[in-house]
Amino acid sequence: MKKLIIINGPNLNLLGKRETNIYGNLSFTEFFDTIVKKYPNVSLEYFQSNVEGELIDKIQEVGFSYDGIILNAAAYTHTSVGIGDAVKAITTPVIEVHISNTFSREEFRHQSYISPNARGVVLGFGLQSYELAINSFID
Repeated sequence: MKKLIIINGPNLNLLGKRETNIYGNLSFTEFFDTIVKKYPNVSLEYFQSNVEGELIDKIQEVGFSYDGIILNAAAYTHTSVGIGDAVKAITTPVIEVHISNTFSREEFRHQSYISPNARGVVLGFGLQSYELAINSFID
Protein backbone atom coordinates (compact mmCIF):
# COMPACT_ATOMS: atom_id res chain seq x y z
CA MET A 1 0.00 0.00 0.00
CA LYS A 2 1.40 3.40 -1.03
CA LYS A 3 1.77 5.90 1.80
CA LEU A 4 1.05 9.44 0.58
CA ILE A 5 0.55 12.73 2.36
CA ILE A 6 -1.13 15.88 1.13
CA ILE A 7 0.49 18.99 2.58
CA ASN A 8 -1.43 22.24 2.12
CA GLY A 9 -0.16 25.72 2.83
CA PRO A 10 -1.70 29.03 3.86
CA ASN A 11 -5.38 29.82 3.47
CA LEU A 12 -6.28 26.40 2.09
CA ASN A 13 -8.08 25.78 5.38
CA LEU A 14 -10.62 28.31 4.02
CA LEU A 15 -11.58 26.25 0.96
CA GLY A 16 -15.32 26.29 0.48
CA LYS A 17 -15.49 29.78 1.98
CA ARG A 18 -12.90 31.88 0.11
CA GLU A 19 -13.08 32.92 -3.53
CA THR A 20 -15.47 30.13 -4.40
CA ASN A 21 -15.36 31.21 -8.06
CA ILE A 22 -11.71 30.04 -8.08
CA TYR A 23 -11.62 27.35 -5.39
CA GLY A 24 -15.15 25.92 -5.32
CA ASN A 25 -17.66 25.33 -2.53
CA LEU A 26 -16.19 22.20 -0.97
CA SER A 27 -14.02 22.36 2.14
CA PHE A 28 -10.76 20.44 1.90
CA THR A 29 -11.85 18.16 4.75
CA GLU A 30 -14.97 17.21 2.78
CA PHE A 31 -12.90 16.63 -0.34
CA PHE A 32 -10.30 14.61 1.59
CA ASP A 33 -13.03 12.32 2.95
CA THR A 34 -14.14 11.56 -0.61
CA ILE A 35 -10.65 10.74 -1.88
CA VAL A 36 -9.90 8.50 1.11
CA LYS A 37 -12.98 6.47 0.12
CA LYS A 38 -12.07 6.60 -3.59
CA TYR A 39 -8.53 5.27 -3.00
CA PRO A 40 -8.95 2.49 -0.39
CA ASN A 41 -5.62 0.90 -1.37
CA VAL A 42 -3.66 4.08 -0.62
CA SER A 43 -2.75 5.26 2.85
CA LEU A 44 -3.59 8.96 2.65
CA GLU A 45 -2.79 11.58 5.27
CA TYR A 46 -3.45 15.29 5.32
CA PHE A 47 -1.61 18.21 6.93
CA GLN A 48 -2.34 21.92 6.61
CA SER A 49 -0.61 24.93 8.09
CA ASN A 50 -0.53 28.65 7.55
CA VAL A 51 3.00 28.73 9.01
CA GLU A 52 5.99 28.33 6.68
CA GLY A 53 8.23 26.66 9.26
CA GLU A 54 5.57 24.08 10.14
CA LEU A 55 5.33 23.14 6.46
CA ILE A 56 9.11 22.73 6.27
CA ASP A 57 9.09 20.64 9.46
CA LYS A 58 6.41 18.34 8.04
CA ILE A 59 8.24 17.94 4.70
CA GLN A 60 11.41 16.99 6.60
CA GLU A 61 9.48 14.64 8.92
CA VAL A 62 7.92 12.57 6.10
CA GLY A 63 10.49 13.20 3.38
CA PHE A 64 12.51 10.04 3.87
CA SER A 65 9.82 7.49 4.75
CA TYR A 66 6.70 8.14 2.64
CA ASP A 67 6.10 7.04 -0.95
CA GLY A 68 5.01 10.50 -2.02
CA ILE A 69 4.14 14.03 -1.01
CA ILE A 70 1.45 16.06 -2.73
CA LEU A 71 2.35 19.64 -1.91
CA ASN A 72 0.21 22.72 -2.40
CA ALA A 73 2.33 25.35 -0.70
CA ALA A 74 -0.15 27.99 -1.89
CA ALA A 75 1.34 31.50 -1.76
CA TYR A 76 4.58 30.13 -0.28
CA THR A 77 5.17 28.45 -3.65
CA HIS A 78 6.13 31.84 -5.03
CA THR A 79 8.06 33.20 -2.04
CA SER A 80 9.65 30.44 0.03
CA VAL A 81 13.20 29.48 -0.78
CA GLY A 82 13.06 27.47 2.46
CA ILE A 83 10.23 25.21 1.26
CA GLY A 84 11.98 24.79 -2.08
CA ASP A 85 15.18 23.80 -0.27
CA ALA A 86 13.28 21.33 1.93
CA VAL A 87 11.84 19.62 -1.16
CA LYS A 88 15.34 19.47 -2.65
CA ALA A 89 16.79 17.96 0.54
CA ILE A 90 14.45 14.96 0.86
CA THR A 91 14.29 11.65 -1.01
CA THR A 92 10.50 11.24 -1.13
CA PRO A 93 9.16 12.41 -4.50
CA VAL A 94 6.98 15.53 -4.44
CA ILE A 95 4.20 16.52 -6.81
CA GLU A 96 3.48 20.25 -6.69
CA VAL A 97 -0.26 20.91 -6.92
CA HIS A 98 -2.36 24.02 -7.42
CA ILE A 99 -6.13 24.22 -7.63
CA SER A 100 -6.08 27.20 -9.98
CA ASN A 101 -4.02 27.74 -13.10
CA THR A 102 -1.37 29.95 -11.55
CA PHE A 103 -0.25 31.09 -15.01
CA SER A 104 -3.64 32.69 -15.61
CA ARG A 105 -3.31 34.77 -12.46
CA GLU A 106 -0.99 37.56 -11.27
CA GLU A 107 2.52 37.47 -12.69
CA PHE A 108 4.17 36.82 -9.32
CA ARG A 109 2.33 33.47 -9.26
CA HIS A 110 4.22 32.34 -12.38
CA GLN A 111 7.38 31.70 -10.29
CA SER A 112 7.74 28.54 -8.20
CA TYR A 113 10.55 27.71 -5.82
CA ILE A 114 9.20 24.14 -5.62
CA SER A 115 8.92 23.15 -9.30
CA PRO A 116 12.67 22.79 -9.98
CA ASN A 117 12.86 20.04 -7.34
CA ALA A 118 9.44 18.43 -7.81
CA ARG A 119 8.81 15.22 -9.70
CA GLY A 120 5.96 17.00 -11.48
CA VAL A 121 3.42 19.80 -11.32
CA VAL A 122 -0.37 19.61 -11.64
CA LEU A 123 -2.34 22.83 -11.78
CA GLY A 124 -5.59 24.31 -12.94
CA PHE A 125 -7.92 21.32 -12.55
CA GLY A 126 -9.58 22.42 -9.33
CA LEU A 127 -9.58 19.86 -6.54
CA GLN A 128 -9.14 17.18 -9.21
CA SER A 129 -5.49 18.33 -9.35
CA TYR A 130 -4.96 16.36 -6.13
CA GLU A 131 -6.45 13.22 -7.66
CA LEU A 132 -4.24 13.55 -10.72
CA ALA A 133 -1.24 13.73 -8.37
CA ILE A 134 -2.41 10.65 -6.43
CA ASN A 135 -2.83 8.77 -9.71
CA SER A 136 0.72 9.67 -10.72
CA PHE A 137 1.98 7.77 -7.68
CA ILE A 138 -0.21 4.67 -8.14
CA ASP A 139 -0.16 4.24 -11.92
